[in-house]
Amino acid sequence: MTVGSSVLFRQEGAIAVVTLSNVGRLNAMTRAMWRELRAVFDSLRTGADDNSSGVRCVVVRGEGGAFCAGGDISEYPSFRFEEPSLREFHENEVWAALQSMLDCPLPLIAQIEGACMGAGIEIASCCDIRLAGAAARFGAPIAKLGFPMAPREAALVHGAIGDVLARDMLLAAGVHGAQRLYDAGFLLHVLPDNEVAAAVQAHATRVAALAPQAARLHKKTFAALRAGAPSAHSLLATAYDYADSAEHREGIAAFLAKRTPNF
Repeated sequence: MTVGSSVLFRQEGAIAVVTLSNVGRLNAMTRAMWRELRAVFDSLRTGADDNSSGVRCVVVRGEGGAFCAGGDISEYPSFRFEEPSLREFHENEVWAALQSMLDCPLPLIAQIEGACMGAGIEIASCCDIRLAGAAARFGAPIAKLGFPMAPREAALVHGAIGDVLARDMLLAAGVHGAQRLYDAGFLLHVLPDNEVAAAVQAHATRVAALAPQAARLHKKTFAALRAGAPSAHSLLATAYDYADSAEHREGIAAFLAKRTPNF
């Protein structure tokens, strides 16, 4: 896999770790980082589809005690003031990367520490499971900068954090603590800051030990539900194709034999 200079990838057995790294800017996303993020997840999806990588779970984190503080605003004057270049940025860079994350058939776990703002909350919203430190802060105060969140990005965040918080973040530039996001159902756990990494590792290890086929099919169901009723209905045509699969048989056989399954 090609590794970018600011989106770092490493594999530890069945667990892949994707790290956002923009030193000195709290991992704010540059245009290059969006492209690198897409490339990493395109490669992860390919490896999962052909079973070549051995990856069963992906952890997404930030470097240096922050998740992601948003977009790298120092780049914005060079492209945001012309509609074609602004559209290119959001549709073919930002959304393309987020869509690649959403399309990944592997379980994604967000390790959230420190700032999770704007682009950060969009990236976290693509993850299946989110754990955060008690000092983490969440928001998208871009209205202070005079522009809105792009429609598909706003819909993604709205779906993940709920209507009340989404409206406050986008209309009132509200910034909220981890406990508030836990109460809204966005976070699975809020932990002491020095325990987040270990808790994420333990959770990822647990996920990676489970049947990869089940994870892929669950992700397919979640994607269909996100797309709406027609897509969910069409899923029924192939919903039970796994009936004669080796993992299906192994899981049930292991349970009945009171042993650990070998997936």
